[in-house]
Amino acid sequence: MKAYFTHETRQRGVYHFCFDTHDLMASNWFVSIVTIVTIETNQFDSREPPVMKCYPTLSEGGASVYIAAGRERESAEIQSIAIKEKNLRPMADLKIQNVNMEKSENLQSHRTEGFSSSKTLVVRRGAPLRISLQLEGRPFDPQTDSLRIKVMLGRLYVVMPVTFPMNASSSDWKAYFDPKGLNLQKPSILLSSPASAPVGCYGLQLCAFSQGGKRTFAFSRFVLLCNPWCREDAVYIPFEDQREEYIQNDSGLLFKGTSINIVSRPWSFDQFEPGVLEASLNLLQVSPLHQRNKEEDYLNRSNPVYIGRVVSAMINSEDDRGVLKGKWEGDYKDGVDPSWWTGSGDILRQWAESGYRPVKYGQCWVFAAVMCTVMRALGIPCRVVTNFNSAHDTNGNLVIEEFYSETGKKLNRSADSIWNFHVWVECWMTRPDLGSGMDGWQALDPTPQERSGGVFCCGPAPVAAVKDRRIDLLYDIPFVYAAVNADIHTVIVSKGQVIRYSTDTEKVGSLICTKAVGLPRPQNVTGDYKHIKSTSRQSPTSTLSSRHSTISEASTLSRGSSRGVLVLLSLDKAPVAGEPVLFTVKVINKQRVAKAMKVHVNAQAKEYNHSASETIWENHGVVQLAPMEVKLIHQQIPPAQYEIVGGENLINLAVVLEDLASHEQVLASEEFNIASPRLTIQVENEDSIVLYKKQAAIVTFTNSFAHPVSGILTVAGAGLIQGKVQFRMLAVRPGSSVSQRITFIPNMVGTKMLQASLPLSDTNSTITGFRMVSVGRA
Repeated sequence: MKAYFTHETRQRGVYHFCFDTHDLMASNWFVSIVTIVTIETNQFDSREPPVMKCYPTLSEGGASVYIAAGRERESAEIQSIAIKEKNLRPMADLKIQNVNMEKSENLQSHRTEGFSSSKTLVVRRGAPLRISLQLEGRPFDPQTDSLRIKVMLGRLYVVMPVTFPMNASSSDWKAYFDPKGLNLQKPSILLSSPASAPVGCYGLQLCAFSQGGKRTFAFSRFVLLCNPWCREDAVYIPFEDQREEYIQNDSGLLFKGTSINIVSRPWSFDQFEPGVLEASLNLLQVSPLHQRNKEEDYLNRSNPVYIGRVVSAMINSEDDRGVLKGKWEGDYKDGVDPSWWTGSGDILRQWAESGYRPVKYGQCWVFAAVMCTVMRALGIPCRVVTNFNSAHDTNGNLVIEEFYSETGKKLNRSADSIWNFHVWVECWMTRPDLGSGMDGWQALDPTPQERSGGVFCCGPAPVAAVKDRRIDLLYDIPFVYAAVNADIHTVIVSKGQVIRYSTDTEKVGSLICTKAVGLPRPQNVTGDYKHIKSTSRQSPTSTLSSRHSTISEASTLSRGSSRGVLVLLSLDKAPVAGEPVLFTVKVINKQRVAKAMKVHVNAQAKEYNHSASETIWENHGVVQLAPMEVKLIHQQIPPAQYEIVGGENLINLAVVLEDLASHEQVLASEEFNIASPRLTIQVENEDSIVLYKKQAAIVTFTNSFAHPVSGILTVAGAGLIQGKVQFRMLAVRPGSSVSQRITFIPNMVGTKMLQASLPLSDTNSTITGFRMVSVGRA
């Protein structure tokens, strides 16, 4: 607490002091109160000012001050201590006529122009916010008047005087007059928040004090977000292209399918669309932690680690009034098929408008994409990450067992599972709670799989800690580590007996990728999560690779034997809907003796997150191998056999070779998806697209299926189209094409994504396409 003279009168020992109290309520929140105290005493000599002793005590939402006075060299009894109004000379009251939050200037300086549709000004912490006042009557007099600003977050508040510029701690709230072109009739005030201020919607009260104690008030509001442009902020990211991608980009790509046949799914994050920021802030308000202790929750919102855990829990609805209800099997008649969603805006608005009832339905990529939207809206750099062949290790032994019959059929005998792909998010932040080396990207997973701290959430787990297996650190590192590092034990069983056993240490986490900065393609981040053992399967743009198994001296069944057969299974090209699936079985006889081998090939349909189901195609035969011979067996699966496989479904293909002489068996397997045809989008005059000028585009679909298809075409684009437009597409014959012309009026500058989606009513597939559009100023 600091005390200092403001002015002094020589009448009957009356003294005026200004007390500036700073009482720490939490690590990053304080209450600052400026009080004018007038003391009258008959016992003090007017030539010798009294010594003030002040004892601050905290009260609800603020501070109170007990004040005592006495001489420095001798004690004196105070006749009276009173806080009172006093006019030193007649003067008109200071009145605030109008408060201008300078929305346009502040949005630009805080890089929040995307939120221009918000009724409340949106700014970022750690940077000054300009407020302009229009005073009524007379101008501000620095000698006799004072201005005070009160900033409120729930029942917490901070009060500060408006001062003239001075060097002050950047960890405090402060307000000061802008010295540039100071107009005392229309003063401009800069309000600066700490770089660790809590995120939320603040109330703002301005109070003008005249010399006689008269007060006038004015009120406003603003939303405060994290600030990745501020070096002192825990979410500061040093590269502008990354801030543009991970904060400002309102569209992106989600990667699905398999590591050998990646499917790029366009997604509109919509963080700047109407209602999305409000829903993101309401998500924090609705969370159980806020309902349990509002003041503590507000204070903790200064920390992006805390925010990340709250959002991770609130995106799913397992423990609370979360955003999405998950569903992975059965029909979706009472909701929306997860593959039909095209963006986060519809989901978040529906959740908010329904009174915070969970939206039906979501799966991993939907959970992750919606969380990415919320984190970007709150100012925390975020990106969506796909882990291909993601392990869900229920018992924590880092082993996933897969069972096959002797004819190559995959069996459902394990509680553990491998998802062909799993999607989560990474957020960029410092981790002072963990020590050095743990800052940077943190993995968070909103898909409800395992409980963390008693609720369904995951992370933030430092990616660096996952790579180094620092399972002693927070949060949920063992779970993420297993997802990208578990070993697969493949077992062939016959009549209840294990007849073949092998281990694959590379399939799980074979490729981890995210959208590249500024480019519509995947970026390989596998090396961030694990020490790469092989580069054969690491590049998202590499050619098709194969998996193989070997009967050799090192195998379980032929240990000590010199005999050996190598089998490799590979796809000739990426499978496309409507075309045969072409693949090759390569058999190598490593011995100098002839062999007769029984060959079993089995193809099963499977969902990306489940075990394989029924067999859709199989082939059996015998192959003769000369000594040291290499033989290629070419096979194909006709389109009619895999018609039931579409959408997120895949095919599990396995080949089992059995030596008719020794009865030794060897297995090779591969899981792959069938690529759907793409929608093509052509934009007219795409080199001259400008703000608020009507544009046109043509969306074309060519049916590559062997049967007619129909559906509802949806076209959307954040910053290009308000909401979305839909068209009914009647039956399109095989090999035929159909086009639809659409118009749009861009309302945001920058690179935007125009995307189209066509769920086919005749198949289990959703056809998508996108086009990046550059919008300039008129």
